[in-house]
Amino acid sequence: MAEIQKETDFTRTGSEGYQVNLMARLFARALQAQIKPLGLSTGTFPVLLALWEREGQTQRELVTELGVEQATMANTLSRMERDGLITRRAHEADARVQTVWLTERAKGLEQAATTAAGEVNDRAMAGLTEQERQTFAALLSRVIGNLSDH
Repeated sequence: MAEIQKETDFTRTGSEGYQVNLMARLFARALQAQIKPLGLSTGTFPVLLALWEREGQTQRELVTELGVEQATMANTLSRMERDGLITRRAHEADARVQTVWLTERAKGLEQAATTAAGEVNDRAMAGLTEQERQTFAALLSRVIGNLSDH
């Protein structure tokens, strides 16, 4: 009986998608360990980063910026409000729309949380030169762009 020949040479370790997914899970695990003592989670961290950059965004703007589903963002914002990280206010131009603002507590966590994230990045990039880190980041950005909705 003849062996069935595979049509592709696809392997987990040779798959860029698999490797990036594994890397993302390992990054998330390491980040969670660093920010949990601050009362933060990897689910809220991207939203905080976006709001530390620019407060007063709408839920829709955050959905677009972070590339998550509307329902996921709604749940995340509800948890963040419950945990005292954000408040919501009516939009100046349209009272039907709410804008998202950081509480003093969340503002006070920025330095510690971003330092923790930087430490995880440094640990992950150990042994790479600065040029290699820049190249890695640029390549990741290109791949993300290739997969993003245009």
